Amino acid sequence: MNTFYVLVKKEGVQMSRELKVIWLPVVFILLGMTQPIVTYYLPSILGALGSGKGITIDPVLAAQKGGEVLAGTLGSQFDQLGLIILAVSMMGIIQTEKANGMLAFILTRPVTVRTYLAGKIISNYLLAASGVAMGYFASYLYVDFLFTKVPISQVMISLLLYLVWIFFVTSFITMLSTLFKSQSMIAVVAIVLLIGSRIMVGISPVVDFINPASMSKLAMELLIAGSIPSRAMEHSIVTLVWTMLILFVTHHWISSKKNNSD
Repeated sequence: MNTFYVLVKKEGVQMSRELKVIWLPVVFILLGMTQPIVTYYLPSILGALGSGKGITIDPVLAAQKGGEVLAGTLGSQFDQLGLIILAVSMMGIIQTEKANGMLAFILTRPVTVRTYLAGKIISNYLLAASGVAMGYFASYLYVDFLFTKVPISQVMISLLLYLVWIFFVTSFITMLSTLFKSQSMIAVVAIVLLIGSRIMVGISPVVDFINPASMSKLAMELLIAGSIPSRAMEHSIVTLVWTMLILFVTHHWISSKKNNSD
């Protein structure tokens, strides 16, 4: 436990030096604010620009409910630009220590691979989850003010479902950071595969069941429909199984490097 605490503290210090603990939450707060503000004022802007030019405004756009707008924050902001930001912010989570020799040094100390990985993933997940939560609640406050109210119970459960997806994202980027030597390659592969998996949601029930990105869809469905999707628990379990497999691959790779260095 002392070793784990030291590793988490080390990650916290590093993230503080990089100002990641400041700029990552700020970026997600801005993303969260963007969706309700743009949605609310866009019809007025289009109406002003299209006056006398034959531009019509979709009445559905102008009459969206609070849950729909908040769901749009997850789907349009966090699952697009948000994923890109997370990939860029975490691409060096292990690769940096591989490149500067710190990983080899740590593996020669009395530190288990499991403890090392736990310190890395938990500290970075807590930062990512905190940033997402701050941005989400910033969006909720604007939605509550500009649109219809969303029950806080739906808001909280939806956030929990979405954070399962974020846990998978954190673990996946960590795995890529162990497998590739180039940070740019890590970021590109992570962005393409994560956003690609999000785009594939809705193709078929089978694909959705095995696709971790379905957790985001479930969170959005809860906000729009107002009830917990029937297969939320099954999807959560499948996503966690995928996450455990990813962690196993990461653990195996680091263990092989540790054994080769002996």
